[in-house]
Amino acid sequence: MFAALPMYDHPGVRRATDALWAEIRDRLRAAGIDAPDALRRGGDHFAEWQDPELLLGQACCLPFRTTLDARVGLIGTIDYGLPDIPSGYYVSAFVARRSDPRNSLAEFAGATLAFNESHSHSGWGTACAAPVHFGRLIETGSHRNSCLAIAEDRAEIGAIDAISLRLLSSHSDVAADLKIVGWSAPQPGQALITAYQDRVPALRSAIETGIATLAPANRSALGIRGFVRIDSAAYRAVPIPPSPEAYGAVLG
Repeated sequence: MFAALPMYDHPGVRRATDALWAEIRDRLRAAGIDAPDALRRGGDHFAEWQDPELLLGQACCLPFRTTLDARVGLIGTIDYGLPDIPSGYYVSAFVARRSDPRNSLAEFAGATLAFNESHSHSGWGTACAAPVHFGRLIETGSHRNSCLAIAEDRAEIGAIDAISLRLLSSHSDVAADLKIVGWSAPQPGQALITAYQDRVPALRSAIETGIATLAPANRSALGIRGFVRIDSAAYRAVPIPPSPEAYGAVLG
């Protein structure tokens, strides 16, 4: 068995992420589950999410909605403490260069959009749901790279997961020259999943207790407020966006 928590595993908080896993791991072992010593890092996310040996994983809500729902056990989601949204949900920020004279999302109709990946709700799905249509698309591979593309004037705007943006702002200067010009609607947070559906209750208990007992400094570093037992119906309500090719904009 293996465990991976890749979605917000920024190098600046990896010690805190490892500490969280240690709290969860020890409670799983106390429940008779042979949890691995350490988290797996650097693997292919899609392959890991569908691996029959996945004890604990963390998946974006769009792949969970389109591919994983019927194949894995949904444990819940982590509440990352974003203000003014439902517990266990998140939003994306639309960001532009600080020097750009435009200050509202509506002014970016026809602009060049940087997005991380086409299977990402926070980057691509959010952009498709925006009340404006973008004119050119650049797929960057990560939220960090999208911020760089905007800062370097290769793109004009991007949709960035607010939790990722918080980490990038706290641990790098990647977003230092960017500003927020709009927000997405709230959507359910990253899904905690397992291939071992019979172990969902034990995993929920271990995660809930592990977060509650995590040292305050580590909880603060990760921005974690708690654990939420969210239902899969919340993910099934997430709209499926068109592919970038079908969106109706210039690619590249």
